[in-house]
Amino acid sequence: MTTGDPGGSGGGPGPAGLRRFVRRPPGARAPGAPAPGPQAAGMAPVLAGTPRPADDAADGAERCEMCHAVLDGRHGHLVDLDKRSIACACRACYLLFTHEGAAGGRYRAVPERVLHDAERPLTGADWSELQIPVTMAFFFFNSALGRVVAGYPSPGGVTECELDLAAWDRLAAAYPLLGEMAPDTEAIFVKQDDIFLIPIDMCYSLVGELRLYWQGFDGGAEVRAALEAFLTGLRRRAVALEREH
Repeated sequence: MTTGDPGGSGGGPGPAGLRRFVRRPPGARAPGAPAPGPQAAGMAPVLAGTPRPADDAADGAERCEMCHAVLDGRHGHLVDLDKRSIACACRACYLLFTHEGAAGGRYRAVPERVLHDAERPLTGADWSELQIPVTMAFFFFNSALGRVVAGYPSPGGVTECELDLAAWDRLAAAYPLLGEMAPDTEAIFVKQDDIFLIPIDMCYSLVGELRLYWQGFDGGAEVRAALEAFLTGLRRRAVALEREH
């Protein structure tokens, strides 16, 4: 097992994997954590090599990482497949990259849908077959590696775990929701018998939030409360999977 972002080429923390991100409340940091240094002060994703206008720091505005327009409260995210990173995008830029092959296929818009399949809840026996050492994890298809990778939240961020791909293929044949997952941009999120298809950025946002509040071995009360709020939001937002008959 390696601690870092799952799906990277090296397995450890750094730019190889999708960056963890969460909007940190002013002045907030994980209990007991040292004051953030110059590189750790912000966790918003930034595409390496993308210049920012000089007035960004001065006006404090959050900007689109494609055209540098000021972002409003609702904006989308893009996955940069070359750098395995996530970028914030204004609505216009986000919609541009919803088209297959835009920018040569380097960027993909992260879908906004949340799905669940009430007709096929995950059984404990099937979850055990995956041999994941925790009761919560997320899975996504990494097109660079050509396989599904798995990870779960931990005090250090995302912990990657080895996945029995044969077992995953068996479950994908039994659970239609698993087959709905779009490569690189969507994930299957599992918490005990709850199973959802969600945007990949929601996974990393959750990981970043839990990391802020993590205390002790199991995360503590604040982590449990944050996780329950996340699940409540998923249940409220999720749309039932449409089956083909």
